[in-house]
Amino acid sequence: MDNQLQSARKIADEFLTRRHRLLIGGEWVGATSGKTFPTHDPATGRTIAEVAEGSSEDIDRAVAAARTAFDENRWMSIAPTKRAAIMDRVAVLLETNADELAVIETLDNGKPLKAAKDDVLRCAEKFRYCAGWITKLEGKSFDAVLPAGWHGYSVREPVGVAGLIVPWNFPISMAVNKVAPALAAGCTMVLKPAEQTPLTALRLGELLLEAGVPAGVVNIVTGYGAEAGAALANHPDVDKLSFTGSTVVGKAIVQASTGNLKRVSLELGGKSPVIVFADADLKQAITGIAQFVFGNTGQNCGAGTRLYVDHRVYDQVLAGVCAIAEKLVVGSGLDARTDLGPIISQRQLQRVMGYIDGASSAGARVQTGGRQIDSEGYFVEPTVLTGTSPDMAVWREEIFGPVLCARSFQEDELDAVIADANNSTYGLGAYVWTTNLRFAHTTASRLKAGFVRVNGGSHFNVMPFGGYKQSGWGRESGREGIELFTEHKSVIMGL
Repeated sequence: MDNQLQSARKIADEFLTRRHRLLIGGEWVGATSGKTFPTHDPATGRTIAEVAEGSSEDIDRAVAAARTAFDENRWMSIAPTKRAAIMDRVAVLLETNADELAVIETLDNGKPLKAAKDDVLRCAEKFRYCAGWITKLEGKSFDAVLPAGWHGYSVREPVGVAGLIVPWNFPISMAVNKVAPALAAGCTMVLKPAEQTPLTALRLGELLLEAGVPAGVVNIVTGYGAEAGAALANHPDVDKLSFTGSTVVGKAIVQASTGNLKRVSLELGGKSPVIVFADADLKQAITGIAQFVFGNTGQNCGAGTRLYVDHRVYDQVLAGVCAIAEKLVVGSGLDARTDLGPIISQRQLQRVMGYIDGASSAGARVQTGGRQIDSEGYFVEPTVLTGTSPDMAVWREEIFGPVLCARSFQEDELDAVIADANNSTYGLGAYVWTTNLRFAHTTASRLKAGFVRVNGGSHFNVMPFGGYKQSGWGRESGREGIELFTEHKSVIMGL
């Protein structure tokens, strides 16, 4: 362990030993009940910290604090350029504390340390990007299309109090993906991090206060989804709810929103297809396929889990992906050699193994992996399956683990492949590998997905992100991601 990591680990360990409370109204306070709950290191299964167990009463307190801050214009009364400067300071603090945050994220989530640090640095980029929008959320003039004697214009206004509920697979990234645009739009908010990974959200809260975000503008309540999350979703004084997580919970969020018809945006599950044409750059494709399904231990809503390969290159692609899978080092995220960290929990590990074992029992073939790794933590081998069929759960359902299902297709079966790729309740992402522009554009246009990546590519802040069908409502990132937290008002005035 090098000196930089040793120093970061020491700071992170000191943070873990603190009393982890709720951020409400600019103060760190205990849960009303006095209860706490443990958070674990999935690489060992051991408890690393105790965190305040927020309840519906604590959600009430946090929403009231956010409402007061909004009604008193504590955030919006600050000049736009100064608000942007505060968000820029948050970005600097994220970068300054990136090593510490990465260690905390790795201990709480399990992902490799380098990946965790990359996440933190992308969070800094997100704050800077969103800060730039503060001075650009202007309305429009309609005078040119109105009758003489009338003046018409529109304005963008913050929606009000936002409830933000984030998952455990990218804890700090998902928190920032909601907090930063909500701040840029002028909202106040209550953030509920996943109960499995609450720690970096709490550290983020400290940095927000240090940067100068006024008291009550950002409130953080840790706790269980069934209690604190449900209370936030149901709360009558929350104007907007932004949720990232499973489709099942997303549907419950929609039901909960009907009480006051709060605005809702949802980024949900996926079962993303990957189509490889014979003309693709196969070296690039093989690397990308492995990256998009095994990265973050497969715990990624956009993971490319259904692989279709032209039969002429199928054996080569399959062998290449399996070779990469077999070389990946699975272990603790704190080990510099690790490529894949643990599954988040024993429950999720059992779920992943259930899909693999169920597919094997139904006739699928395990080309590589397929086994739980004997360890004190929650580890599974990166797995490639063939011989799966659309009636198998492993092909239809989101697994959230490092599991790829592969099949080949003939040249004249492209229509059937696209139909099968679209034959899913999900529609988040899709991946295409080809050097043929016609194949690229026509295939992208026919895939029913919120994003299509041709020959690789990442998620960029400037691009809208979201899904079709049961993969969600609305688009995060880009201008659309800011506007999710606004209301659009039109004004017509007789002159």
